[in-house]
Parts: sequence; structure tokens; C-alpha cells
Amino acid sequence: MRQHTQTDSNAYWEQSTQPLHCLVFVAPLLILYEVGIIWLGPSAMRNGADIWLREFLSHLGFGQYFFLPLVTCGLLLGWHHVTRCQWRLFPQVLSGMTCESFLVGLSIVVVGQMAGWLVWGTLTEDIASVSLGIGSTLPHVLSFLGAGIYEELLFRLILLSGSIALFQQLGVDRTSAWVAAIVATSLLFAAAHYRMFFQTGLEFTWYSFLFRGTAGVVFSFLYLYRGFGIAVGTHAVYDILVTTFVA
Repeated sequence: MRQHTQTDSNAYWEQSTQPLHCLVFVAPLLILYEVGIIWLGPSAMRNGADIWLREFLSHLGFGQYFFLPLVTCGLLLGWHHVTRCQWRLFPQVLSGMTCESFLVGLSIVVVGQMAGWLVWGTLTEDIASVSLGIGSTLPHVLSFLGAGIYEELLFRLILLSGSIALFQQLGVDRTSAWVAAIVATSLLFAAAHYRMFFQTGLEFTWYSFLFRGTAGVVFSFLYLYRGFGIAVGTHAVYDILVTTFVA
């Protein structure tokens, strides 16, 4: 009789949220992005979160190019160690995370399209403009990978987790801490895309701001319930799909 293992369907949901699987899942995207940026040279497009994180590390005296991706890997490895998860990988889990990220990313595109049509009476143009408003050339695709990795690193892994911990340290109950942290970081995530709040970005519109804020809430729930890897994969898939097939 076949013995049940940690790769059974009832264990996938737990294994896929563990930092080690998240790291191995995200690592190819991270390598592709960083190598692609170097290869493209002046035509490379870095996203804001990548730039801000590198500037912060540079102010601390860590301006080496590969220090940020090493920090990203180190955070996940340290997280895995602290949570005492087993140091074992299951290929079926990684393939499942790939399928899940694609399906969830596609679902968000469809729901976003339908929401735009029902609420604002449009089906494609406005939703497409809510993304980066650009085509699907290689620099843009690489930029989407960077957004998936470093925006989730900054706004979810660092700021969302840190905000929840801070609120709970201040005596806020768990549910209220989650709600306050999700709302605050989602609004910051939306604001980070506009020149109105930062030096670079897009022109501000309430429609796109509310859409991005809602997207921030969705990615926050994905991170909290499905882990960093699924949040990164879904974010990257969404950006690529919405600008390739919708724009």
C-alpha cells in the first residue's frame, strides 16, 4: 500500500507556504530578472521597489549590485530556519505553485475586467491602463518580474509583516492588526506608482489608485494565506497577462 507523503494534496497548501519552497520557486525569476537587467544595460527598466531597496542598502554601506538578491534569499532562509520547517523540497509542490500562480493571476485579470465593465462601463482600455500602460517587450516583461519579486518583498514581506507585528506589540488584537496593516500597506502600495507622491511614476487618477489599492489588498491576502512565493508568482503573471493580452 502506498504511504502518504508530504506531497499529498492535503499537504500542498502547507508546504507551498514554507519559505524554502518559496525561495526555490522565486529563485529562477530572481536570476532571470537580475541577469536580464545586466544584459539589457541602458534599456533596462527597474521598478520603484527595486530602486528604493537598493538606495536604502546603499545608504547603509551595502551598495554592491548583488547584495539585494542575496538579502532576499537570506531573509527567506532565515525565516525557514526560525519557523523550524523541515529542510526538504518536493518538486510536485513547486509545479503546483506554478499552476496556482498562473490560475490566480488569470482570475484576477478576468475579475478586474468584469469589475471595470460593471462599475465604469469599460472592458479593456481602463483596466489595461491600470497596469504600466506599456507593451510586452522584453524590458517590460523583465520589469514585471522585478515588480513581482521586489514589490512583494517590500510591501508584503517587510512592511505588511512588520506592521502586523508592530500593531500586535502595541496591544492591538490580531484581527484589527491584520486589517490596519493590510489597509495601510495597500494604500502605500497604490501611492508608490504615482508622481503625485514620489519623484517618478504615472499620472494620478482616482480610478487607477483605487484599483491598485484593491490589488494591494488581494496580494496581501495571498501573502498571508498562500505565502510569499504564490504572491510573487501571481503578481508577475498578472502584470504580464494584463499588458500582453489586454492592453
